[in-house]
Amino acid sequence: MDPAYLTTKEVADLLRVRERKVYDMVATGEIPHRKITGKLLFPQGELTAWIEGEGALRPSMRPDLVTGSHDPLLDWALRESGAGLATLWNGSFDGLAGFAEGRAGLAGLHIPDADGWNIAALEAAGLRDAVLIGWAARERGLILTPSVADMVRDFGDLRGRRVILRQEGAGTTALFDRLMREAGLAPGDILTPTSPAHTESDAAAAVAAGEAEATLGIESMARQFRLTFRPLLQERFDFLIDRRIYFTDPVQRLVAFMRSDTMVAKAAALGGYDLTPMGQVRWLSP
Repeated sequence: MDPAYLTTKEVADLLRVRERKVYDMVATGEIPHRKITGKLLFPQGELTAWIEGEGALRPSMRPDLVTGSHDPLLDWALRESGAGLATLWNGSFDGLAGFAEGRAGLAGLHIPDADGWNIAALEAAGLRDAVLIGWAARERGLILTPSVADMVRDFGDLRGRRVILRQEGAGTTALFDRLMREAGLAPGDILTPTSPAHTESDAAAAVAAGEAEATLGIESMARQFRLTFRPLLQERFDFLIDRRIYFTDPVQRLVAFMRSDTMVAKAAALGGYDLTPMGQVRWLSP
């Protein structure tokens, strides 16, 4: 099967030009392209239509799949709303890449940047037919076992402690790396289990089971597992949605449920959620 996306070299070969010319065409916006994690990719369908003079071919509908970062409240709401959307929790960066490549129609994101959350990553990705909807502001901090709670007051106190990490590509991993630098810690200053946790609940469960003494998690998970929570910051968790999928019945079921009293009560019971941003349009693709 032909690849859905071509590389710069493949496009240069197809057009019988040098790669430098392809980069020039990208710079002027002359040729259909995407920029994913710093790498240029060219959607073959749009490229063929462009070559044949038909303009950019409208991409096919992204599938009804929710991917990206795991959020306990979102996970619960997808079930309770009856939306019937499948899920694949694989981290913010992998979720964004899957959305950009057309493999998912919705993605949960909390990617830190210099000025806030998520916007810079989306602007660098060159997305089309996408809208970023606010989900919630979440309290994030250190989740600790009772045995070390009195000895770990801030991030720098993790030195020499057993810490469960999240997988590469998770927004929490990007944030953890930044906090490590700010605290003057090197990777060798903490002890980490071999296997990372892939969801918020997995990370907290590992601490509760004694596999680690600490993790960087959200307040709701600390409450669920009756662990100590040291708040560090408030982060933005947003929902990236295909603009056409937004108006389909499954997503509209979720949107309607977002405004319900049941949703508000569940967020309060979980703890650590501020629903003020919920439903706000944070960003629109060109």
